[in-house]
Amino acid sequence: MKILITGGAGFIGSHLADRLLEMGDEVFVVDDLSTGSLKNVEQHQDQERFHLVVDTILNEAVMNELVFKCDQIYHMAAAVGVKLIMNRPVETLETNVKGTEMVLMLANRYKKKLLIASSSEVYGKVMDGENTQLLLEDTDFLMGSTTKRRWAYACSKALDEFLALAYYEEKKLPVIIARLFNTVGPRQTGQYGMVIPNFVQNALIGKPVTVYGDGSQSRSFTYIGDVIDALTKLMAEPRAVGQIFNVGNAEEVTIRDLALMVKEMTGSSSEIVYIPYEKAYGPGYEDMQRRCPDITRVKNLIHFEPKTDLNGIIQSVIDYYKK
Repeated sequence: MKILITGGAGFIGSHLADRLLEMGDEVFVVDDLSTGSLKNVEQHQDQERFHLVVDTILNEAVMNELVFKCDQIYHMAAAVGVKLIMNRPVETLETNVKGTEMVLMLANRYKKKLLIASSSEVYGKVMDGENTQLLLEDTDFLMGSTTKRRWAYACSKALDEFLALAYYEEKKLPVIIARLFNTVGPRQTGQYGMVIPNFVQNALIGKPVTVYGDGSQSRSFTYIGDVIDALTKLMAEPRAVGQIFNVGNAEEVTIRDLALMVKEMTGSSSEIVYIPYEKAYGPGYEDMQRRCPDITRVKNLIHFEPKTDLNGIIQSVIDYYKK
């Protein structure tokens, strides 16, 4: 098949391109390289079945031609990372909302099957306080105030989901939504605030491993290879159309324990330091205490089961940065 990947030179998009090319597909990538990198796809530059277009997904003429010639679309392009969201909120909102609007409009024009990468961010602060239930796809959202820039990304991805489901229900566009939970692995940069690459890079060079807050907040992390398995299987499953799926790993860890694991696995003498959120991101920053998915729906449909545990995930990042 001919497959279009928006954001295909990014961390997740480039791994998806690898897999689709292995499967024999012809892959078209569009990426403005704002957070993606040519290094992520340089291994494919001489392949006849790989095509890279360096442009924004907001360029309708370019996107129209790409969508027209492809059979399926994986929409991975987005402004990502807490630092980017805090520093460039206009870009975050415009990329995530207008970009998805453009992709949906053109996919509908030619009725092309579309998988949209959403985010666990849409749940907001649901797991704070007394709520200890794992996050289901139908769990109510709980967002912070619009005066807290932290929630702009979450709201933009929620709007993407509403728009995608509207196209499915009203215009019968075949759309699948995958809510990704902290995908990690080789090629991921710590530049935009991604926690495991940051911890690993600092530990390897003996710099302090910086934990924001008191480190008691917990997260679950999913290996990139497991995420790509889920995305390709969801795209191939007709019953996935019109549905939302949590794609993640229910193994949970506090950020404090994560820092200790990274320090031990790298054999580092780095100090673990704790910095208040306000010092890192400015006044009024909010974070959520927990975020862990219920993955029953995706398990039942495509038999998804994460194969790589947290040790394996951390080791893959250590090996990548050592190399």
